[in-house]
Amino acid sequence: MHTEHTRTIEAAALVKTYPGGVRALDGLDLDVAAGQVFALLGPNGAGKSTTIKVLTTLSRPDSGSARVAGHDVLRAPDAVRRAIGVVGQRSSVDGSATGRENITLQGRVFGLRGRALRARAEALLEQLGLSEAADRIVGTWSGGMRRRLDVAMGLIHRPSVLFLDEPTTGLDPDARAALWAEIERLARTDGLTILLTTHYLDEADRLAGEVAIVDRGRVVARGTPDELKSELQGDAIHVDVRAAQDAATAASVLGRVAGLGRPSVDGLRVSARADHAAAAVPSVLSALDGAGVAVAAVTVARPSLDDVYFRHTGRAFRPETLEASL
Repeated sequence: MHTEHTRTIEAAALVKTYPGGVRALDGLDLDVAAGQVFALLGPNGAGKSTTIKVLTTLSRPDSGSARVAGHDVLRAPDAVRRAIGVVGQRSSVDGSATGRENITLQGRVFGLRGRALRARAEALLEQLGLSEAADRIVGTWSGGMRRRLDVAMGLIHRPSVLFLDEPTTGLDPDARAALWAEIERLARTDGLTILLTTHYLDEADRLAGEVAIVDRGRVVARGTPDELKSELQGDAIHVDVRAAQDAATAASVLGRVAGLGRPSVDGLRVSARADHAAAAVPSVLSALDGAGVAVAAVTVARPSLDDVYFRHTGRAFRPETLEASL
């Protein structure tokens, strides 16, 4: 039995460079406690998927070390594979087979047979709300159902660690919510250690007991979502201007308003932190009006993981504008 202090996943100084000199991992360190939902948060290209590939023995690091469930990923890859379940970014289900056939075949790969396999498959289909559709061809299923089948297949051999790589990408809001609920249940009632990669800020905030922000192949910050957000003093003032040429002027104006921190610009939005943000709004509006800046909206917001990301990287969190996943 793991204690709460047992580290189920440990990685030290992982480096991985792809052809062309693309350094996906640049000395990444990581440790995950048993029974925890841990999120690697970062935009596409940050190195999250490469981390998963190394930890699941699908890729060898150039240097560094990693252990999963007590096994070295380089020296004992077979033992690691028996201890883990993996749900990759792309669905692994066979669309021409039924749900029951998919999960049964996966169980046979892990050595399950006969009555034990049938019982385990049935229990997982029921647990993930797939029993009624189990004997239909998966090609007729919705995206959310297919993703839940991916999770069932990852759980068939009762792993102690489950890797979920961008599990809700492409799902509609209802399907995302259903999968979130299942991930929470798995951690709470089954005691699984779950390592989740995501570029959805709300997903990390909702699911993870602890978050590591990954940027350019390194962990730049980690802690609970609340701990990370509490490091930021005060609230944020966001000013949306009407014209792109006004953004730089607005940033200069905000930089001179007493009580505001250093402004940042992201497109038509200029943001700054303040200990008493709401009280500063009249001064901000007056200063912008005096400078002739046309304002579309002003909002005050509590610190978010987006703010945390900006603090540690100097860039806004905009996953859709970055390079393909690494």
